[in-house]
Amino acid sequence: MYESLPNRNLSEAGELSQAFSKLGLSSFHEACEYVWKLPYGRTSDRANWRLILTEGQGACSTKHALLKELADELEISVDLVVGIYPMTEANTPGVGNVLTEYGFEFIPEAHCYLSYQGVRVDLTRYGIEADELINDFFSEKVIEPNGIGEEKQELHKEYIRNEYGESEFEEIWKAREECITAIST
Repeated sequence: MYESLPNRNLSEAGELSQAFSKLGLSSFHEACEYVWKLPYGRTSDRANWRLILTEGQGACSTKHALLKELADELEISVDLVVGIYPMTEANTPGVGNVLTEYGFEFIPEAHCYLSYQGVRVDLTRYGIEADELINDFFSEKVIEPNGIGEEKQELHKEYIRNEYGESEFEEIWKAREECITAIST
């Protein structure tokens, strides 16, 4: 997946480059593969992408924010994007039982990924075979890595409230949290 991104050697001066170098990695692509292969799961602070390197796991937001920061350090021009997509069992294996329990065909989910020259690069869950790619988005917005916490969550909540109203918000959000738990390590 990451092959569509430019590759550069890690910088001797860069803080993140040094952290990845200590892991035995030497290039941006190697860092992408390393992060992609880490287990899916929220870090203890879901807005702090730096925790991936110490906690050994990450979700879409933290994984892609870390890689966006490394790309910036290496002067590789990529965007960090948050998009709202219809999360189903077909595109997010592991959520089907929760959706069925709540009687939902899908739940609008906020998902982060990298974008380079119009190509989406999703390094969230390694080794998971989905029947469908996450390609259909209701909305997409470029954000900065520091926006993966509150900004991303507010965009997500606002979308649900606007589309379904306050009366359905709580049930959708509760089901969403159970879906995230279901796919976490």
